[in-house]
Amino acid sequence: MKRLTDADIDPTPLAGKRVAILGYGNQGRAQARNLKDSAIDVVVGLREGSSSAAQVLADGLYPEPLSSAVSSADVIMMLAPDEAMAGLYGQIEPEIRHGAALGFSHGLAIHFAFVRPRDDLDVFLVAPKGPGTALRSLYEERKGMIALWAVAEDRSGAARGIALAYGRAIGCGRAGLIESSFAEECEADLFNEGAVVWGAVPELLVAGFDTLVEAGVTPEVAYLECVGELKLIADLVEARGIAGMREAISNTAELGAVLGGPKVIDDDVRARMRQVLASVRNGSFAAALRDEEASGYPILKDAREKARSGKLEAARRSLFPG
Repeated sequence: MKRLTDADIDPTPLAGKRVAILGYGNQGRAQARNLKDSAIDVVVGLREGSSSAAQVLADGLYPEPLSSAVSSADVIMMLAPDEAMAGLYGQIEPEIRHGAALGFSHGLAIHFAFVRPRDDLDVFLVAPKGPGTALRSLYEERKGMIALWAVAEDRSGAARGIALAYGRAIGCGRAGLIESSFAEECEADLFNEGAVVWGAVPELLVAGFDTLVEAGVTPEVAYLECVGELKLIADLVEARGIAGMREAISNTAELGAVLGGPKVIDDDVRARMRQVLASVRNGSFAAALRDEEASGYPILKDAREKARSGKLEAARRSLFPG
């Protein structure tokens, strides 16, 4: 694995080119602002009546209708939600310049054929490994966020240079750009979201909280023990790795971890993790995502309501009102 940094990357493939950002959510807003501050000609393409127009203007950027933003751009970054990609691409394809570059920050739309780009287009990936808010704050601190990059189609012969220059312009070259593929980035990311950080960790926190409360511990104490210390361990792991984290905590905490952890994360859990990965690789999750969008997001709406009304959230509000 080779990590490319600013010193390794030629910025000139973006020189004189216009970048259109499509999607002004978490990643879109951060990437557009970083591009602007890197002196890149950037425009934000918005649907008619978009509620993001005021924010785009407040950020000192230029909102344009999708058609004109796309038709004027040399590089088009597709940063809308994954499940909206097919409809968005179908709308803009007639407006895309011949030989333009189409960029993504997640591999799903290409890997699972939500989007089938025109044969004349370069197709590349620059995927920052963290949320857009952190991408922006790190950029403002003159730091960067590690990103994966890949090229799926190199029709022009310049796609690699454009991808790396783009990663440099949004600040990721300060931390490092690591070559990957659309498939690898997509599958690893979806697995993590479902089975590790975004899926399993919150469920583990809730299960720990419920176990203590059912045993008679007050909800506020259970919250502090099972949820409140999460950031502390995350910071330790980031700074020192898992081995270093173990060495930094007390002998009591370390022994509890060594004896208790394998009882919870056992071979059955690892087998179920492999099942989650299989559902990602065989396309089942991608199909479920499209079905969820088509039916109005019933699973997500129900899950959000249950999370908001749970005892754990009540304990958090009691400890941290407002």
